[in-house]
Amino acid sequence: MTFRDRLAAILDRRATRDFILWVIVFNAILLGLETSEEIMSEMGAVIVALDRVCLAIFVIEIGAKLVAHGRGFFRSGWNVFDAIIVGIALFPAGQGLSVLRALRILRVLRVISAAPRLRRVVEGFVTALPGMGSVFLLMGLIFYIGAVMATKLFGDAFPEWFGDLGLSAYSLFQIMTLESWSMGIVRPVMEQFPYAWAFFVPFIMVTTFAVVNLLVGLIVNSMQDAHAEESNKATDAYRDEVMARLRSIEERLASREG
Repeated sequence: MTFRDRLAAILDRRATRDFILWVIVFNAILLGLETSEEIMSEMGAVIVALDRVCLAIFVIEIGAKLVAHGRGFFRSGWNVFDAIIVGIALFPAGQGLSVLRALRILRVLRVISAAPRLRRVVEGFVTALPGMGSVFLLMGLIFYIGAVMATKLFGDAFPEWFGDLGLSAYSLFQIMTLESWSMGIVRPVMEQFPYAWAFFVPFIMVTTFAVVNLLVGLIVNSMQDAHAEESNKATDAYRDEVMARLRSIEERLASREG
């Protein structure tokens, strides 16, 4: 076994993956502590030092993966994702790049690549994006039609909510989320326009209860497909392993009979 093979075997061990996962969680806690001025005034040097240790571990891990997998490292989208997240943290945080200090919290996203179940969720979400695009287009059309109608119907009486197309779209978005939609917007409108419910209720039925649930259904189906695909791969791998063992037994028996 070559050095690269041994290194790859070490990286694939469950203990190694669990260690990296705990370092990610620990680093997330450190980044949260950095937001407290009181804690930083007392333990700032220790927290910064531990943060650098965590970053060094991440860099070593990425470097080890590059050595172990070579060009194959870039064939995995999760490896590229990890490299980008760690690379952002290596940029200096001064001279106009202070925002990068805030972006260091993106390291927490590495939990996704370290936890297989979270990966399945993200993969299902990404798989659902093409279908979600069609649903978002449908929702955009509904919002545009609703915003135009609301501006025409209620714009003069309630310019703070429906004065123009943008305000109407935002107000309708608030109504769709059911956040203070009745007492905050609809009932005041109905005081001047008693039949306004005939506009708002169908809008809520279509957007909140139909289109949004359609999005949820697409995501759930995609996650189920991703889980089934992963299960099939695991079953195929187990079957191949069993067949290999059976062939090995047959070869041994044949050699003894010979």
